[in-house]
Amino acid sequence: MSQISVRQLFEHKQVRLELSHVAGDDGTNRIIDSEAVDSLNREMVSHLSRIHPSWVQVLSETEIDYLDNLTLEEREEVFAQVEQNGTLCLIVAGSTRVPSDLIDFANRSGIPLFASTKASVHLMWLIRHYLAKELAETTTRHGVFLDVLGVGVMITGESAVGKSELGLELITRGSGLVADDVVELHRIAPDTLEGRCPELLRDFLEVRGLGMLNIRTMFGETSVRRKKSLKLIVYLHQTQNGDLSRMDRLPLVATHQEILGVKINTVNIPVVAGRNLAVLVEAAARNFVLQQRGIDTMQEFISRHDQFLTGD
Repeated sequence: MSQISVRQLFEHKQVRLELSHVAGDDGTNRIIDSEAVDSLNREMVSHLSRIHPSWVQVLSETEIDYLDNLTLEEREEVFAQVEQNGTLCLIVAGSTRVPSDLIDFANRSGIPLFASTKASVHLMWLIRHYLAKELAETTTRHGVFLDVLGVGVMITGESAVGKSELGLELITRGSGLVADDVVELHRIAPDTLEGRCPELLRDFLEVRGLGMLNIRTMFGETSVRRKKSLKLIVYLHQTQNGDLSRMDRLPLVATHQEILGVKINTVNIPVVAGRNLAVLVEAAARNFVLQQRGIDTMQEFISRHDQFLTGD
């Protein structure tokens, strides 16, 4: 379960969202978690609404004018509904003034009240994107995660099969390291997994015989990535006595691995002495890009073969 507090939202996005804290100091430790988001049918962030409340409610000039036109009793009724709905925080957007009774309500209820100079629509888009990423479903996988030719590739396989050594060779060929050993995967969209590295392991790659290598220090800033969308899994496996004869030379069905409900293309590469695994992984990444563009080389070959047999 992922969770985030109002304090974290403010500290992480204060500069980007141009936020200033107005009132409701007691509520900055309020927490929203992924389970609550999934169980309650409500928006992450929206304009102030009593009928369709959101976790973060934004007040633009329209909402402020609406409150101004209410009687004192009606405004108190609106505030009571906001409090009852479990609102995480309130944000007054744009150059709109902050009404004194709204400040009083925030201090009384403990609901944090912020102000931002940004337009409400832009503000909501940024907050929605931030919360979606922070509250995304998360899991971990063992492997080496790299940016290979612009494609997020996770190299997995049995222990001591050579994942880190292959990762190091790919880095020397221009790939970027995202994570080694522990890969954090976050489902940031229905069909997108974003891979990140735990803070403790960031920039490091462990290679047997050499120990821990700081890739950023050795190869420069362009050799590492903070995050990358996972698009391809390469599974390395040892073959019995180096025999490749039992493997399908032309696999007709694409293989996938499902992680957090997202299907990820998978390629199985046997590890045999003399094979250039770095070139094979780069070729797999290039082939994936072609498939995304609608170019399926396997089907192209099969069609050409059928045409040859039929004489067309």
